[in-house]
Amino acid sequence: MLTLGPERWGGGVIFDPAGYALTVSYVLLDAEIIQVALRDGRRVPATLIGLDLEPGLGVIKLEGEGPWPAAPLGDSSGVAVGDTTATVGVDADNDLVVAQGSVREVRSFAGYWEYMIDRAFIVAPYNPAFGGSPLVNVRGEVIGITSLRLGDRPVVNLAIPIEYFTATKDELISRGRVMSRRPRPWIGVYVFPGDHGVVVGGVSPVGPARQAGFRRGDTIVRINGEQVGSPEEFYRRLWQTPFGEEITLVVLRESRLHVLKVRSADRYRFFRTTGKPPE
Repeated sequence: MLTLGPERWGGGVIFDPAGYALTVSYVLLDAEIIQVALRDGRRVPATLIGLDLEPGLGVIKLEGEGPWPAAPLGDSSGVAVGDTTATVGVDADNDLVVAQGSVREVRSFAGYWEYMIDRAFIVAPYNPAFGGSPLVNVRGEVIGITSLRLGDRPVVNLAIPIEYFTATKDELISRGRVMSRRPRPWIGVYVFPGDHGVVVGGVSPVGPARQAGFRRGDTIVRINGEQVGSPEEFYRRLWQTPFGEEITLVVLRESRLHVLKVRSADRYRFFRTTGKPPE
């Protein structure tokens, strides 16, 4: 495990009778052994099929004979504020945790780990068993995968709309990633809003930014000559650059400006993201 610790647990949902299940990517990233605890008490080994790191989703396949009970995937494109939902998760003791609620917001979301989606569901009340848990509508169809806890009081959940998965499902299962989409430039920094740009809160130990000399506490103020005012703006400018090309960034460090050059990479080359051998 390179990033998130040697042991993790989360929820998921079987969406295909053949045993394919969907969860969030951070539960599976760098996974070597995957075990699924079923509601009937059985523990079943599973294989990592692939990850789509852009929306933050992952697919596994349960080992053993099917057919497996599967939940239907719904259409999340029409989900709106006020829609009734339920988040269905399991806790560390494999007890079912259900939170009935509604969609409070539909908006974009940017995370500190070079992550942004244009459409996310903010749902309440909060379900503490959120990581990978399905978000369902009143018909019992999966319309999202719950990913994060947001806020302090009141606490809410963020769910990734299922449309991010259904659009690329077949390719993700067959190839282990979405190969038809050009690789998103990645440099391996964790950024937060700052007064004069975006503040580097950490640097991936395996990413290009560490090799380029980025440090925790640096404030990125410009990328390729363009001002940076927020993480969203930084990501858009970063992802607009041609993949694999050198990027020039200006950082504020101890009251002085420094120019750092970094060549973006494909993060799939750095992490275990599929059960298949690396290409």
